[in-house]
Amino acid sequence: MLELLTAAAAGAGEAPPAWINWLPIVGMVVIFWFLIIRPQMKRQKEHQAKVAGLKKGDQVVTQGGLVGKVVKVDDTYAEIELAKDVRVKAVKHTIADLIEPGTKPAAND
Repeated sequence: MLELLTAAAAGAGEAPPAWINWLPIVGMVVIFWFLIIRPQMKRQKEHQAKVAGLKKGDQVVTQGGLVGKVVKVDDTYAEIELAKDVRVKAVKHTIADLIEPGTKPAAND
């Protein structure tokens, strides 16, 4: 009888498997991936597609908040007309958004 009680006491004091200790960390990584990293990667791909599709005549907003019309586009730069006879050369990746005809630029997107 004493041997049975000793064996039961020894079995109850065993630690859980090591992989159980890693479950909360793995769960947090999965949550971060689906709630933060994946949506950010999707937005980045959409932005790259917009920038790659820039063409003459598009109305754009720069990251600095300037609104203008694209006059000339090459591989790295886009020349933007801000007002009559006022043109600036901007790096294409600093263009924040394209403005669809008939809409206003969206703030804080």
